[in-house]
Amino acid sequence: MESIYFAGGCFWGTQHFFKQVNGVIDTVSGYANSNIPDPTYRQVCSGATGAAETVKVIFDPAVVSLKLLCELYFLTIDPTTLNAQGNDIGTQYRTGIYYSTPSQMPDIMRVVEQIVARIGRPLAVEVLPLQNFYPAEDYHQDYLEKNPGGYCHINPALFGVARTANRPETRRAEELRSQLTPLQYAVTQEAATEPPFHNEYWDEDSPGVYVDITNGKPLFLSSDKFDAGCGWPSFSAPISDDAVSMRHDLSHGMDRIEVRNADSTSHLGHVFNDGPVAFGGRRYCINSAALRFVPLWQMEQEGYGDLIPLLEKV
Repeated sequence: MESIYFAGGCFWGTQHFFKQVNGVIDTVSGYANSNIPDPTYRQVCSGATGAAETVKVIFDPAVVSLKLLCELYFLTIDPTTLNAQGNDIGTQYRTGIYYSTPSQMPDIMRVVEQIVARIGRPLAVEVLPLQNFYPAEDYHQDYLEKNPGGYCHINPALFGVARTANRPETRRAEELRSQLTPLQYAVTQEAATEPPFHNEYWDEDSPGVYVDITNGKPLFLSSDKFDAGCGWPSFSAPISDDAVSMRHDLSHGMDRIEVRNADSTSHLGHVFNDGPVAFGGRRYCINSAALRFVPLWQMEQEGYGDLIPLLEKV
């Protein structure tokens, strides 16, 4: 067995998240890298201890890899925010990965470098050796199991992502998981939602075509993209009426229309009736993680040359 320590804001949600992962043997909520021994919750909240709310994750590396655990961890946090996650603010809510042995560093840093490359910004996530760890008070342990309606800063849909992250799956699901990042898989196959403004294409304005990340099907044109101010790529229409399918979605207490790839049924996002009136009044709010952008200059060589005239008409 191995242990790794994740600070991801309030430890209630972080502990519950990692408890869902196949191969995680045990989890403990606690305080890491404190400058006083065995601090209390009240002391940690004062900010005087320097401790971070942290979850100790004990896992079987033969079942779940440290790399996957780190990839899953990044789904639960905003990695660019310092000393805050969700509604919680303070140094005790900073983000960090604390390793118990130097041999864990390469896997951690591989994931960190992937995240930095994807978002193009420095991270506020500490990667440090564990100095100390003190279990939190009993009432903090397994808090969301004891209080199912309790506060949690993590999107509840991600618990399902964690639960299925490395379970035995169908051949197609296994293929997709090997091809996609955890976020891409979570969005397209589990209908998760990526963070606004912290995604690849929300402010992309180059000419080109947006295709499905799972099968390359053309879905949206850059000429139909507009800035809705919502933090996700927004389009006034799909590339054709039969490119997408729609269905009623009542999840998370909301009444929405979900948008999926008509061929693969991969989740893309939702459509709303608050788009530009001059272009039909619709706003297709789409997750960047469900898309791959092919710029105009690459369209011919990637097999999308027949769509170039659609862009040239604009």
